[in-house]
Amino acid sequence: MTAEDQIKQTVTSNDVVLFMKGTKTMPQCGFSSRVAGVLNFMGIEYTDVNVLADDGVRQGIKDYSDWPTIPQLYVKGEFVGGCDIITEMTLSGELDTLLTENDIAFDKAAADKIREANA
Repeated sequence: MTAEDQIKQTVTSNDVVLFMKGTKTMPQCGFSSRVAGVLNFMGIEYTDVNVLADDGVRQGIKDYSDWPTIPQLYVKGEFVGGCDIITEMTLSGELDTLLTENDIAFDKAAADKIREANA
């Protein structure tokens, strides 16, 4: 299976996927840590893919999304964005809307706490 096939299978067979450096329990870069922290705090169930474990996936995900940086978040097979976009969407409430529209469970009170802490 090619890296592209592996990536496509992962993003289409899981509701929420985060391609990141490290894992959801042990991120290995600040940007990955920030996005995983938001998802973890909001109680979102997601699949984490450690791009550091496979060079083919590390480059492949950049080609797949045509996005040059890691982390990358996918919801229901669609690329959402990287760290800055996810941060902005969380603070604006757009992430709540995206999750709700896609029937992804999350803790609304936790999302509100993130916004309150950053107001």
